[in-house]
Amino acid sequence: MRVEQVYHPGALTCEATDTLDVVARKMTDEHVGAFAVLDGNRILGIISERDLVRAVAEGADPAVTKAGVLASRQVETARLDEDIADVARRMLDAGIRHLPVLRERLVVGVVSMRDLLAVETRL
Repeated sequence: MRVEQVYHPGALTCEATDTLDVVARKMTDEHVGAFAVLDGNRILGIISERDLVRAVAEGADPAVTKAGVLASRQVETARLDEDIADVARRMLDAGIRHLPVLRERLVVGVVSMRDLLAVETRL
């Protein structure tokens, strides 16, 4: 099975200049746990619910702190044509739960560990 069959389509992204309160609101509205953080059209990093919680716990002001400051810069990505077993292995090895999905260097969605587990439970 390929990523294109299980991922959440749609550019689940935020801008590097978005404040954390805006990012948290967008995540809630979209019912997702992570966004690719963009600087223009290029991926700067990824920000997750865990990143937001950690930042607030450490005293960051959500109304002022920008997503680009908090984003994890080591970004693993997935391609639509990749086998989900390979993607799941990379996610486990890296200890991450979300991967931006790219088509020709553009973010077209996100695949999560939950998406991959859902496939396993349907087999």
